[in-house]
Amino acid sequence: MRVRPYDVLFERGLTRFDAERIHHAAFRAIRVAQPVTSRLVGTPTERRVGASAQVQAMGITFPHALGLAAGFDKNAVGIDGLAALGFGHVEVGTVTGEAQPGNPQPRLFRLTVDRAIVNRMGFNNDGAEVVARRLAAWREGGGSTVLGVNIGKTKVVPEDEAVGDYEKSAGLLAPHADYLVVNVSSPNTPGLRDLQAVEKLEPLLAAVRRRADEVSPARRVPLLVKIAPDLSDDDVLAVADLALASGLDGIIATNTTISRDGLASSAADVQRVGAGGLSGRPLTQRSEDVVRLLRGRVGRELTLIGVGGITTVDDARRRLAAGADLLQAYTAFVYEGPLWPRRIVRGLAPDA
Repeated sequence: MRVRPYDVLFERGLTRFDAERIHHAAFRAIRVAQPVTSRLVGTPTERRVGASAQVQAMGITFPHALGLAAGFDKNAVGIDGLAALGFGHVEVGTVTGEAQPGNPQPRLFRLTVDRAIVNRMGFNNDGAEVVARRLAAWREGGGSTVLGVNIGKTKVVPEDEAVGDYEKSAGLLAPHADYLVVNVSSPNTPGLRDLQAVEKLEPLLAAVRRRADEVSPARRVPLLVKIAPDLSDDDVLAVADLALASGLDGIIATNTTISRDGLASSAADVQRVGAGGLSGRPLTQRSEDVVRLLRGRVGRELTLIGVGGITTVDDARRRLAAGADLLQAYTAFVYEGPLWPRRIVRGLAPDA
């Protein structure tokens, strides 16, 4: 099997340094390299893929199925650089109503044997007001990448005031988003996952929908909810029923997991890493199963975005076959490198 240069760099170099430090360095490099990587857009290969791979979902034309999941660009500072690497849409965030530093460092870890990442970042971000101003400037400057904005609860906001916190973010960010995502599934904000319970989720989604419509009366911004893989099948179906009843546009399945079942990493390594949400290869099967379960329940009425453990072209094809309209990834991008998005997109092209 051919060894790619990035594999050598990752295994012998990047893994020797703190994961969050490497993330920031790599993201700076992506932004600096944008003038070069942007030239790849519009090449014959790009045009061939683009002509055959467009996806129509939620009233939006996506250039192809693969996008970048929330968590990589929390503050909307590198949208175009990421798109230039081959992502057809970029989801920024999670953004909270108030700026917050997140959890203490270290808070981002690799389990390389499992091709997995564990994070307990805690929604570190600049806050909705700052991100909204940044997105307004990006739009005014001609930004046209399909953009999702993922919103979550500020940590210090009590659960009984969560609706107002989400409303603030929706009011500021919806005018700049192609679609909006309510994140109630991160394990790193205390009490957040409790909001996935239907009796709490229903009023939250209704409030966000109303606020988005108020600030964007000329354009209905599609609204999705992102759910955890740790929900029981019955709870997944309950969210699906709620999404249909409340007029949601879609569901993103799935976020990270708190489970450590079936890992190849040693118990000592798992214990060293500690708590947090696990992403990557160990999620592949459960995330695929949740997508299949959702599609069986909602029919073709809702857009489903499949995310979790997608690494190979075969993974991507199986997720689409399970019922996903669109795909997202994060961990595979870290492990496979900057050329990975285009490899997946080329592999999914109808004439590949």
